[in-house]
Parts: sequence; structure tokens; C-alpha cells
Amino acid sequence: MLQRLVFALVLRPLIAIAVGLNVRHRERLPVAGPAIIVANHNSHVDTLGLMTLFRLRDLPRVRPAAAADHFLERPGLLSFIARHIMRIVPLDRRAREKGEDPFGPVLEALDDGAIVILYPEGTRGEPERLGRFRKGIWHLAQARPAVPITPVFLAGFGKVLPRGSFVPVPFFCDVFVGPAIGPDGRPAGRDAFIAWLEEAVRTLPGDRFRETWE
Repeated sequence: MLQRLVFALVLRPLIAIAVGLNVRHRERLPVAGPAIIVANHNSHVDTLGLMTLFRLRDLPRVRPAAAADHFLERPGLLSFIARHIMRIVPLDRRAREKGEDPFGPVLEALDDGAIVILYPEGTRGEPERLGRFRKGIWHLAQARPAVPITPVFLAGFGKVLPRGSFVPVPFFCDVFVGPAIGPDGRPAGRDAFIAWLEEAVRTLPGDRFRETWE
């Protein structure tokens, strides 16, 4: 209830004021889980922008994956928002040192029927520039092959709140949603799969942003 109230009364109006959103193929966003959304990542506004595209009643199922040490292990408002409003799936960047699966919480969320938002680049990059995907998404696809993957390309959010900035700047943004990718037709090898998924995200805007992300 708290999450829906905050999105309805605060976050959606804030995004509407600060960001002009042009969404292509919004109907392709998953309405039920388990499902994975993969997108390029340029700003903390990326997640807010994506989550505002879902119906309020569906928000409890939408779970962005994010670094636990950055969002949960710090006291105060940020941790509260991460836990109770954004409801992030925590990724422990020290998990391998502990002999644990860093994507264990993501698998648990998927098994619970969540729609998980993932940024396979692993960190925020330059606006409209798609970085190389890390291999984590490959391991998830192997562990849960039946879970559909929806590619999304975000444009403009990195200019609203670039990395290192704290004050948002109003800017018009685009969201391009691709068709969900099922298990059929995916490349078998890790490197081929990652390159294929990168291309699925990269080509969503067509030629409109080609000069900025090539």
C-alpha cells in the first residue's frame, strides 16, 4: 500500500514534471512474472522511469536488482526507499568471496513470480552509450531458461541525472520496449548469447540514436 501511494502521489508526478516520456511499445512490458527486463543503464532515474510505466496494482511484482552495499547497507532514507518503495532485489558484490551465488536473490525473486529489472552492464555508463554486458545475465538465463527476457533501450535519462549529479535536469526521454525473448532461438554459448542480447537492446531505437551509441 505504501509503495503504491508514494508512486501515485509523489514519484509519478515527479517523473511527469522532470521527464517527458515517449514510450514505444509499452504493451510489450510483462504484466506477470517470472520475467526479466534488461536495459541499458545511465542514471538512477532509469529505474524510476521504468517502474512508473507499470500499473499501480502490478508494482509489488516489479523488483529492480541493485547493489546491496550501495542501497541497503547505509542507514537513513535511502535504505528505507530501497527496501519499502523500490523493493530492490539486493545483489551482494562480495558474495563470491563468501562462496555464495551473487544472483541467488534474483533467482528467489523469479521463483516468487517477480518481474526483475536488470542492468547487465553492471554500472551506470555514459548517456546513450551501451556498454558491454557482463556474464551474469547468461548464468540467469541458464538457471531459469523458461523465463522470458524483455529488452529495453532507455534514451535521455542519463541527461536528466548523469552519474555524479544529484539535481535532476528536465529532459525529454524515450523508452523503446522490444518483444519478449523466450528460450527458443537463443544462442547456446555464453559469448554468443551475450552479444546477441546486447544487439537486441542496441538496435531497438533504430537509426535515431545510432550516432550516439556506436
